Amino acid sequence: MEGKKVSESSVVMAQLMNPQDANPAGNVHGGVIMRLIDTAAGVAAIRHARRNVVTASIDRLEFHHPVYVGNLVTCKASLNLAGHTSMEVGVRVEAENLFTGEVRKTASAYVTYVALDSKGHPAEIPPLITETEEEIRRQCEAELRKEARNKAEKGTC
Repeated sequence: MEGKKVSESSVVMAQLMNPQDANPAGNVHGGVIMRLIDTAAGVAAIRHARRNVVTASIDRLEFHHPVYVGNLVTCKASLNLAGHTSMEVGVRVEAENLFTGEVRKTASAYVTYVALDSKGHPAEIPPLITETEEEIRRQCEAELRKEARNKAEKGTC
């Protein structure tokens, strides 16, 4: 199977936050941001695998700053690691105040997906081709997270 470059599956999605996305204080609910993260990461995973995928886990979901009604939220998602059937996607979430132009990193997460065949069984995916130092660094860090998850699952931390 021929490999794919990180840039071939990366995705940028933007959405304006409206009153229905927020609590009475005007802060956007964390669950709304989580849904956007899963959507952007899922698109990147599907682009890489070119097949259906399911979310296996979300690691290190961190909220750095609040998001407000009227902010333009942008999710940037790209693959960090591709295994035999699973892949890790990193997502960076930014919120822009459209009146001032201020952009802040508001959240980040690592989401793991498993590719599925037509019968719903795990399916092989292309290897990931890293081209830049940043992509290589992100891949190395993803491998360390995968090792830590595997140790934790086995109870050998």
